[in-house]
Amino acid sequence: QMQLLESGGGLVQAGDSLRLSCAASGRTSSNSIMGWFRQAPGKEREFVGFISWSTGNTRSADSVKGRFTISRDNAKNVVYLQMNSLKPEDTAVYYCAAHYSGSIYFTSSYRIWGQGTQVTVSS
Repeated sequence: QMQLLESGGGLVQAGDSLRLSCAASGRTSSNSIMGWFRQAPGKEREFVGFISWSTGNTRSADSVKGRFTISRDNAKNVVYLQMNSLKPEDTAVYYCAAHYSGSIYFTSSYRIWGQGTQVTVSS
């Protein structure tokens, strides 16, 4: 079984940057795509972006495009979410997840989730 552990969240001011990490352990060979999602209070969990372990190809949601960058370190089995120019509306719990089947945009397509890390952006 694969396990995921996020880290790097915190309290920052608008305009600041943060880098989140997602460390994968266990049976990682069966997974090819990692996704990042976020969930703000009272809202549904939403897609932030994804990355392919093998190709490094990424795609991000329009709301974060140009500000957030996803990367990976295959040797360490770690995926990163670099967040720049943070806004108060980016405040949420951020999750990484291992894609299983189906559209990369839907939470139901991911079967393994990390515990989440809180990002709070003050104005």
